[in-house]
Amino acid sequence: MASGIFIVPILTIFGHIDIRTAIGASIVSVIACSCSSAPPFLKARLTNVRLAIVLETATTAGALSGVLLAGGIPRSYLFLIFGLILLLSARQMLAKRHGTALASTNLRPAAGMWRLDSSYPDRALGRDIAYRVERLPIGMLLMYFAGLISALLGIGSGVLKVPAMDTALRLPIKVSSATSNFMICVTAAASASAYLVRGYIVAPIAGPVALGSVVGAILGARFLMSFSNDRIRLLFVAALGVLAVQMFLAAFGTGLYRGTL
Repeated sequence: MASGIFIVPILTIFGHIDIRTAIGASIVSVIACSCSSAPPFLKARLTNVRLAIVLETATTAGALSGVLLAGGIPRSYLFLIFGLILLLSARQMLAKRHGTALASTNLRPAAGMWRLDSSYPDRALGRDIAYRVERLPIGMLLMYFAGLISALLGIGSGVLKVPAMDTALRLPIKVSSATSNFMICVTAAASASAYLVRGYIVAPIAGPVALGSVVGAILGARFLMSFSNDRIRLLFVAALGVLAVQMFLAAFGTGLYRGTL
């Protein structure tokens, strides 16, 4: 999960930095995190690169749409929508599922044609886990909206991509996290170009923020390898719940987010 959702409020509340400059620094940190933590995932064979390329076409299109719409929608409405999406994602991830692997027999033709199915090594179980990619059209639609909201709010879209992959595509949570991280860099770069042109990316602010984010991303990538899917799922649901509360506070102009609206 990209750190942009935390960086913007920290910079605006405690650093007294303009919201647009904070968003610019956040986008740079998102790119840095994605690039720094992607190699361990690739080395561990957790990232489904073929699937990431397919989904990124929809996510990038959404990010470009978000850049065009930026400024036309009240931010309070965006935070409210985001909070609702986070709660829905948490609810879906808590739902019981009957296997993410080859126990599923409803393989979609598109996923099979593009050879998106793969496997990953699970250290906790001590063996490779095979999985299938399901409901690809729904996943593409969700990726578009993830990119759209990411560009509008200036955050990484991992908090939306991972639940979407988990619930729509039926991917194991480790694969969802690694593949989402691989995609975030491209999505953030599409949004960063607009902020760079408008002068909102300030190097003395974005540089230190990106450096700290890289250190955290590397540590997080290593921890992911050693945790079971169930523990990661519970941690992610807890994070989604906290973020949802923050988004609702932002929507109504109360709490710590008051200064960012």
